[in-house]
Amino acid sequence: MDLLYINWNVDPEIANIAGLPLKYYGLLFLTGLILSLNILKKIYKKENLSTQAHEALFSYALIGILVGARLGHCLFYDFDYYSQHPIEIFLPIQKGPDGAYHFIGFAGLASHGGGIGLMIMLLLYSRKFSIPLMTVLDAIAIVLPLAGVFIRLANLMNSEIIGIPTDVPWAFIFEKVDNLPRHPAQLYEAISYLLIFILIYVIYKKDIFKIGKGFYFGISILLIFIMRILIEFVKVDQAEFEHGMSLNMGQLLSIPFVILGLFFMVKSILEKGKMKVS
Repeated sequence: MDLLYINWNVDPEIANIAGLPLKYYGLLFLTGLILSLNILKKIYKKENLSTQAHEALFSYALIGILVGARLGHCLFYDFDYYSQHPIEIFLPIQKGPDGAYHFIGFAGLASHGGGIGLMIMLLLYSRKFSIPLMTVLDAIAIVLPLAGVFIRLANLMNSEIIGIPTDVPWAFIFEKVDNLPRHPAQLYEAISYLLIFILIYVIYKKDIFKIGKGFYFGISILLIFIMRILIEFVKVDQAEFEHGMSLNMGQLLSIPFVILGLFFMVKSILEKGKMKVS
């Protein structure tokens, strides 16, 4: 039975150029963002939104996701450490045993924080380019699950956010962690996000719901965070304080997003029904 397990021991670093590491995480993160923006370009064109607004979106999205995700990790998962090492929150360094700082890249990004940071930046973006916020949120929500696919694949390459031990035949042995077969939780999320993206994109292409009514924003974050809650049950806790909790931090932080998504999805469906009746 062990022969069916996948031994996973990928080096997170692709290459080292002049002392600066090129890592799978950064490459996959940017790949997902660029691919999502290219799809958004088609959406912007279809919705008659300006090219200038689309070109600016990359900067707003990148800043919102990175700053929010970093702050989310430092505040929600490792506050005790980063409250004592604030310089390490936004600088890719860490103080070593020798007392000197070393470049390590950014180790620790939280998707919930990234979502909050993105929404804040999109609020500023919508005001800057005079586009209704709900139109922006709906457009972004269509490709949001696709970006999530690449982030979870990046986690896989880093052998992080691993699952609990299991004897399922598709289990991964993350050799950088231990020799136990575990649920490939990163793949579970990546696959579920890909299916969510396909579903939402098909609905959009068929013009079942119009952009700007909140349906795409609602269904996207509803399905993403429902899956997040479910898959957390087969993940290893991300922080020591989560041990023994009925719901871990990731699940607790997902609940408000599920409620918000359900609200906008139901609201848009009811409004669409009223329009048909009238």
